[in-house]
Amino acid sequence: MSALKGKITDSLYGLGWGAVKKLPEPAATALFRTIADQVWKRRGKSVLRLESNLARVVPDASPERLAELSRAGMRSYMRYWMESFRLPAWSPERIRNSIDIAGTDRLAEGLDAGRGVIVALPHLANWDLAGAWVTTDLKVPFTTVAERLEPATLYDRFVAYREGLGMEVLPHSGGAAFGTLARRLRAGGLICLVADRDLSASGVEVSFFGATARMPAGPALLAQQTGAMLLPVTLSYDSTPVMKGIIHPAVELPEEGTRAEKTAAMTQGLADAFALGIAEHPEDWHMLQRLWLDDLDPRGEPT
Repeated sequence: MSALKGKITDSLYGLGWGAVKKLPEPAATALFRTIADQVWKRRGKSVLRLESNLARVVPDASPERLAELSRAGMRSYMRYWMESFRLPAWSPERIRNSIDIAGTDRLAEGLDAGRGVIVALPHLANWDLAGAWVTTDLKVPFTTVAERLEPATLYDRFVAYREGLGMEVLPHSGGAAFGTLARRLRAGGLICLVADRDLSASGVEVSFFGATARMPAGPALLAQQTGAMLLPVTLSYDSTPVMKGIIHPAVELPEEGTRAEKTAAMTQGLADAFALGIAEHPEDWHMLQRLWLDDLDPRGEPT
């Protein structure tokens, strides 16, 4: 059954990348909004988890407000997928006109200095579109990391998709990614990491919307080891077709403390910047999994 489910999932994603980009845009937009609303109405595990997470972000929200946010959140999430299926067919001009990023001088400063730059993002809006903008408009190649998916053919689809947008993609598992990322940074390169959810169950504990969560240590460790600039970035859809983004001030390396203490302080700095963007646009935070330690299973592992 597991193998069959994997094949079906892989086929559905293949259909998405093959067919959705051929639909007229109004039809694709309407289709994915309908899917979002139907999924939201069924009140499945993902929707309930999204509402639970949003309740942390907006603690004074009424049940009615949380329902509105989760519905908007599912629409935002499906917009991400609709855009992602269509991105391979977008022209450089379309990509350029679909995103507006503030603070690009901070990114340019790090790259021009040749010190390497780490961009860390939460699961807000469409991080793939932001990546496509970097490679097509700024014409800066970068390296990222992808979680291994099952079946392997599905993982291969995602790698091919992102490589088609100009990214170098490394597998999250296997142990070699960190060393390769460090080499790219020492050469003055750019890496981009989605960094608001720890996949290893061995990340750094941070205070996040008043409770303890665990986030990956990798961005802070890479910055310490290579001297690269660490830049938090948050994205949002707002109410326009243009996705907005903010490149926040760099998270600085503390002058004192042990390696673990510096890592904890820098990861907390990322969490604080992420919280600013998520609080402004909670409906664009696509966190449909458990995040806070209070919500994890007794072994402290994501479920």
